[in-house]
Amino acid sequence: IYLIFAVLLIAASVFAALFFAERLSRPIGRLTGAAQKVGEGALDTRVVEEEGNDEISQLSKYFNQMTQQLEKQRETLLENTEQIELRRRMFDSVLSSVTSGVLGLDAEGKVSFVNKSAERLLGGHEILENSHLSVAVPEFFPLFERLTQTKNESLQEELKTVQAGRLENLLVRVGRRRNEKGQLEGYVIAFDDVTDLVSAQRSAAWGDVARRIAHEIKNPLTPIQLSAERIRRKFAPKLSEESDDLERMTDVIVRQTNDLRHIIDEFSKFARLPQPKKSKEDLIPIVKAAVLLQENGQPNINFVSNIPQNSLVISIDATMISQALTNLLKNAGEAIDTRRDKLGGTIAGEIHVGVEQVGDNVQVIIDDNGIGLPQDRARLFEPYVTTRDKGTGLGLAIVKKIVEEHGGTLSLEDAPSFDAAPYFGARVVMSLPFLSEEQDENTKGKQTDG
Repeated sequence: IYLIFAVLLIAASVFAALFFAERLSRPIGRLTGAAQKVGEGALDTRVVEEEGNDEISQLSKYFNQMTQQLEKQRETLLENTEQIELRRRMFDSVLSSVTSGVLGLDAEGKVSFVNKSAERLLGGHEILENSHLSVAVPEFFPLFERLTQTKNESLQEELKTVQAGRLENLLVRVGRRRNEKGQLEGYVIAFDDVTDLVSAQRSAAWGDVARRIAHEIKNPLTPIQLSAERIRRKFAPKLSEESDDLERMTDVIVRQTNDLRHIIDEFSKFARLPQPKKSKEDLIPIVKAAVLLQENGQPNINFVSNIPQNSLVISIDATMISQALTNLLKNAGEAIDTRRDKLGGTIAGEIHVGVEQVGDNVQVIIDDNGIGLPQDRARLFEPYVTTRDKGTGLGLAIVKKIVEEHGGTLSLEDAPSFDAAPYFGARVVMSLPFLSEEQDENTKGKQTDG
């Protein structure tokens, strides 16, 4: 009996031990499996919470609380990351669409961001990120260096740079970039091409000067010339020995007065260009007539025409456009003569004239193999800026005003080489707009009312 009782007692103890061991190991096993899933990224994993207040039950509750908190933190982190990425894309999109060039620099002056306009304004060459500003855009480095040596938050300056052989005016602004705590994070450089704006301001200033010159100087010219002629007539017979000197001196006065009057007349044309009287005209015969005139006037230059046979009817003042074309063709011929004088000998001078329709505009393109264009070619549209020793520099300024009065544009470019040698002359592109029937009727109505 005692033996049987002892065996039963031992069996009961073993069974109880196994029962409690299984009850203890099951939740721990579940926690172990759940922990592995959490480690693999399944933060929504939960375990069955055991009843009671023992350590195992508390451990299950704390595990579920921990995974729930981790899941919320991950969701918040993903939302924040998505917002940051959205803002970054929006920031990149905005900076890519603006016409101003923008460079981002870190605190050490290395390039961290470049928008498309910056590369376009800087000649189209690629600006490598992480390169120092002194290497990436050396023209901007002196302004950046001055900012770093001062306490100013920003500096602005107009810089002149040469891009693709063309002198450009860039308005550059360098500013510090700080975080919410006011600590320096880097710098931002924003810049715009203000070459056309500077040229327009100079032209406006010259227009005012021209009006003043025409008013203040031209009026006394006639009395000066008449007085010189009167002195010659009155005193020449009385000064028999010195009459030749008097004749020579008065001739100088009269000749210089006429030259000055010619210059004043050119200034007057620039200052008070009449409004164009537009009508429907076929541009093709006008261009052909201008070319024929210059062919006869410049027989030592070969004119090559690429003019279509079909009509191109647009609304223009035929007289003014003819004047503009004649001036441009004359300038092209003089540019070839200048090249001949400077290089010595003779060259086979050529002028190519083409007319083509580009979108809503018609373009007259004139190429020459003359002396070419200077780097500051935009200034050629200003009065008294010329590449010729004897030029007044008013021709292109007047042509530009004529074209702009027609709502068009005039641009100067390097001409493609059509010499035997790779020499590049000048290209002038006159672009004139087509007018719709409604616009043309409105134009006629305004002219009739006037």
